[in-house]
Amino acid sequence: MIIQIRVDDRLIHGQIAVVWSKQFGTTHMVVANDKAAKDEVQKMTLKMATPNGVKVLIRSVDDSIQVFNDPKSKELKMFVLTDSIQDALKIARSCEVGSINVANVGRFDTSEKKFKLGQDVVCNERELAALKEVAGLNMETIHWVIPSQPKVSIKKMLENIKED
Repeated sequence: MIIQIRVDDRLIHGQIAVVWSKQFGTTHMVVANDKAAKDEVQKMTLKMATPNGVKVLIRSVDDSIQVFNDPKSKELKMFVLTDSIQDALKIARSCEVGSINVANVGRFDTSEKKFKLGQDVVCNERELAALKEVAGLNMETIHWVIPSQPKVSIKKMLENIKED
């Protein structure tokens, strides 16, 4: 089962390896990202950033959905990482998901028109539309950068949109 989908531009990084893997007590991480799945150098880098004792799978979004829907996966506690709200939404529409955490997104987006929802969340028009759909899902949808900070609901964040 997917414990949480975390949307984070950096995918696996120190905070994920040290803090989040322990927060959820997970032994399995899945990077659901089309670009990373095709890039051998990025795959190697992501594997190196994965903490000891945690298995990592790096697959395209569609291949990840197949993994999540495999009956063998139901017994696993999987922490899923993607860098796109649209990809998180696609997964949530196709699989059983505990929550979606839109943590760090949009900092590397070069779109002309962007909307700032907080220090760590900036969306272009497509990502904003996906975020609005995420907020309407029947599950916990939050912005939660680190466990020591409070969770903020996505619905609450959407009330404070500012064009960047």
